[in-house]
Amino acid sequence: MSQKQMSLPAKLINGGVAGIVGVTCVFPIDLAKTRLQNQRSGQQVYRSMLDCLIKTVRSEGYFGMYRGAAVNLTLVTPEKAIKLAANDFFRHRLTKDGKGMNVFKEMLAGCGAGTCQVIITTPMEMLKIQLQDAGRLAAQQSVKAPIVTGAKLASTSAVPRRAYNVGPVPLNGKVSASQIAQELLRTQGVRGLYRGLGATVLRDVPFSVVYFPLFANINKLGKPSEDESAPFYHSFLAGCIAGSTAAVAVNPCDVIKTRLQSLNRGAHEESYSGIVDCARKVLRKEGPSAFLKGAGCRALVMAPLFGIVQVVYFVGVGEHILSYSPYNVISS
Repeated sequence: MSQKQMSLPAKLINGGVAGIVGVTCVFPIDLAKTRLQNQRSGQQVYRSMLDCLIKTVRSEGYFGMYRGAAVNLTLVTPEKAIKLAANDFFRHRLTKDGKGMNVFKEMLAGCGAGTCQVIITTPMEMLKIQLQDAGRLAAQQSVKAPIVTGAKLASTSAVPRRAYNVGPVPLNGKVSASQIAQELLRTQGVRGLYRGLGATVLRDVPFSVVYFPLFANINKLGKPSEDESAPFYHSFLAGCIAGSTAAVAVNPCDVIKTRLQSLNRGAHEESYSGIVDCARKVLRKEGPSAFLKGAGCRALVMAPLFGIVQVVYFVGVGEHILSYSPYNVISS
């Protein structure tokens, strides 16, 4: 595909399509990531990502792996639109001097894009996490139920295995994202939906700062010449490498964000007053390795997600759709 300046509407369509397809493909892994990150030491319900997915299917059915997906599918298009538009805007402003983009300017543009996207990302993640983590809390309750009378003798391996074969214990009835949003707005106002905003900024800004320059420079290595674009497979691999690297790099911030945005907690699980308090308590009680919980899942989510983005851009879904637009026909 020849190198060309893609229009902003085409980019927004491509970003939205890539987001919807990507979320659908990798959401079960994202659910496992959330549940693994919310586990405390001594209260592990899941041993690994695969163990989490197997137990989720057993206790909640196949669609249990897609708890909270509707929120992401609804909001991922405006999120990608804001991120892409902001990145384009900052790159344009930073190249007005005619000197082109260097790594520092690419990092600044990524920083600006990451800061803007949290407008949508924070409430989206807030609602998604409540729905994703409900199954873990239910499983934790179902494991603890037979332990009450058995005290310490109930720590045999037979109890957890049996617990996952039954349905989840309902937590105040089955709720939807809209119900959670309405309750938060009623009790806390808009501020309730933006709980964990600081931690989201702390995660998404460094992610964009790492991802955009890393992808641009890896992708540049595959260009046959300055006027040609890199082969499809090279761009695909560049997206996978940059996405997974950035995801692992900011995983400690993602753990903190997940903990802060979880409204419901299991028995004996601590609450946190802020980013510093959360980081201090996690470090003291669970050790440094706790900040890497779910890192493998995040890498597995981000690699195909950004690979899918490259597929959508290479195919040119946005340009194809716009070519059939009545406005495009009139203008031509």
